[in-house]
Amino acid sequence: MEMEQKKYEFTGETMDFFGRTLHRIRSLRAFSDINIGDIGGWIEKEENLSHNNNAQVFDDAQVSGKAQVGGDALVSGKAQVSGKAQVFDDAQVCGEAQVGGEAQVGGKAQVDGKARVCGEARIFSNHHYWTSPRIGSRNDITTFYRSKDRRIMVVCGCCHTDIEDFARRVKETHGDNQHARDYERAIQMAKIWIDLEGDIDE
Repeated sequence: MEMEQKKYEFTGETMDFFGRTLHRIRSLRAFSDINIGDIGGWIEKEENLSHNNNAQVFDDAQVSGKAQVGGDALVSGKAQVSGKAQVFDDAQVCGEAQVGGEAQVGGKAQVDGKARVCGEARIFSNHHYWTSPRIGSRNDITTFYRSKDRRIMVVCGCCHTDIEDFARRVKETHGDNQHARDYERAIQMAKIWIDLEGDIDE
């Protein structure tokens, strides 16, 4: 199938992102809520953002590495999509969210706030991930997400593990103090909220 007319170009403005050069983009045609000449976000190369359909990178959002944004997906705010991650369908990644690794975000899922989704995450609805309030000794959010092998994975600071190992580490580190109790509530909420059933694309 022949590719549609290009919908964006590089403006010439660049930025350094951990040793990678990202390029600011500008719209070449009107689509969705975009007008010709509108300034978009940052991508490393054209493979990061499809020229087809209505996918767009807005604001100061950044897409790099082998990551791909396609379909009618939107990446906006200060969000970062990197690694081999894919954002597609009508999904949105916004706020200060980070999507990396080989994560897939599709359907009508909205990954937002300061969520961190990575590894082999499969996020196709808002019930496939959950973020805690600011808790723990770091006073930061913890992200729980559904993986390709239907486990609940956890990203907390530099810790990235499954939910059972995370619970063990919490007990070892915090015993029965307030931090431990807060994390335990978050673990239970994640188990209630996250749906491990449904389709998981290979």
